[in-house]
Amino acid sequence: MYPVDRAGPRLRLRELHPDDVDAVFAVYGNAQATEHMSFEPRSREQVSQIIDRAVQSATADPRSEYALAVATQDDGDVIGFARLALDPHQPQGATIGFALRPDTWGVGHGLETVHQLLAFGFDDLGLHRIWGARSPLNTASARTLTAAGLVEEGVIREHVRKGDTWRDSVVHAILDHEWSKTPRTSTA
Repeated sequence: MYPVDRAGPRLRLRELHPDDVDAVFAVYGNAQATEHMSFEPRSREQVSQIIDRAVQSATADPRSEYALAVATQDDGDVIGFARLALDPHQPQGATIGFALRPDTWGVGHGLETVHQLLAFGFDDLGLHRIWGARSPLNTASARTLTAAGLVEEGVIREHVRKGDTWRDSVVHAILDHEWSKTPRTSTA
């Protein structure tokens, strides 16, 4: 499916463009934003390479990864990055992830982003299972995933190595029949 452009109440998920480098760098280059991620802050050059790969892979057939910009509806400001990757080992399954600029936290943008990713995966792609993993210390992400209808399934022990330290990951997932019963509430 190309191009992806999904509009929500306040945010839209759209394809990344080469001119999104600075906006995505404001997230991926930020120590606060990447604190609970699986990697250290990225350089601008690394972000540029990530976006180049995303732009190139967007037109792959079949497409297996959807790396998308999270932009505000009112002015198109890119405030984050969202990803849905099809699982090659689980037909009709995918993983999701997202990261937002810290100055946009705390107002429901994470929940709206996850709702958009789930709607895209279930409604547009016809998936059966979508899951994501978070740092055990990222309680904000736990609240967001739970509010979106994902169920905490368990812990993958020492799953991520960041710097010199191994970190567990907490897995959350939702199935298509659970999504169809999830109430969609306002994110405002």
